[in-house]
Amino acid sequence: MAADCRTRILIVDDSAVMRSLLRSAVSSDPHLQVAGTAADGQAALSSLDLLRPDLILLDVEMPVMDGLATLRELRRRGHTMPVVMCSSLTQRGAKVTIEALACGASDYVAKPAGEPNRESAIRTLARELVPRIHAVTSKAHKQPQPLFSAAPDSPANFALPLPKIESPRISPTVLVVGVSTGGPAALELLLPALPASFPLPVLIVQHMPALFTGLLAERLSTRCALRVREAAEGEPVRAGTAWIARGDWHMEVLVPGRSAAPPTLYLHQGPLENHCRPAVDVLFRSAAKVCGAGVLAVVLTGMGSDGLKGCRSIREQGGIVFAQDQATSIVWGMPGAVASAGLAHRVLPLDALATEILRIVGGVRHEQIELRGRMV
Repeated sequence: MAADCRTRILIVDDSAVMRSLLRSAVSSDPHLQVAGTAADGQAALSSLDLLRPDLILLDVEMPVMDGLATLRELRRRGHTMPVVMCSSLTQRGAKVTIEALACGASDYVAKPAGEPNRESAIRTLARELVPRIHAVTSKAHKQPQPLFSAAPDSPANFALPLPKIESPRISPTVLVVGVSTGGPAALELLLPALPASFPLPVLIVQHMPALFTGLLAERLSTRCALRVREAAEGEPVRAGTAWIARGDWHMEVLVPGRSAAPPTLYLHQGPLENHCRPAVDVLFRSAAKVCGAGVLAVVLTGMGSDGLKGCRSIREQGGIVFAQDQATSIVWGMPGAVASAGLAHRVLPLDALATEILRIVGGVRHEQIELRGRMV
């Protein structure tokens, strides 16, 4: 394959061993090319004009200039190439990675640990890393034409001719959100736009390991009017709180035996779905079963198609489905699958989703108040 057709990767890590492992993992794919390596962020920044990488693999912890400082300087200088963070599965590594993802990194990969030999470490790293590289660079290499041209001031950006939202027979009672690649940055824009008086509980599945989901909840809670917490078994599902599914645990909504009690959270380690645990489909199906037409679902940026089957269940029960648009998604896998299947009522830019959510929730309740007023 011609070199100029391959995706050029700059590897930045202070460990010579890790640089070698990453080089081997990248080189295992014929569509990828190692453009160069650097031992710290400052050296990486100095090499950009010469190497012109399409993507940067960036270590979290390095001397001279660490990964987070390097990422911020990259974006300050106007460089927009995707950045994939390479993180150790430690408390500090996870915390800095969450910060980096919220500051513009596209994705992350965990450094291999406990592998019996070098070959096994390379295979594990390549299996996790290569699909991520292809996912986040495909958008940069392909500039797709809009599937639907809406007026500039249109409140909705449809990717397909989709049905108009009729006034629901049942007021929305829960907001469920599914997200993967690019999720922390997307959630950091969506959730703070919801006021403390938001009348629905919010349940979120973000594909992440257990160590990361708790730190993500802590970070978001400091930036939102709503409380944001990592999910815990048996918690009542009430308005005023957003729960993030715990890494490696599926999250469902259950109705307790006492009919007057609110729904509660149920966490379990059932089989992976769509190669994921937690899985969006698991949450969405349970919400559709318990809340019926009261479900308002949002599918945000992410690889794969997790959430597609769950959205079908929600639509069958009369619920509402929104999807993030292609232009604002890091990866238009999950929301694209929902939109292409004709399951989304709205396909919207990320910064328009909260407004539409509030319009639907507020509009429905306003209509019901007016109706009751006319009946009195």
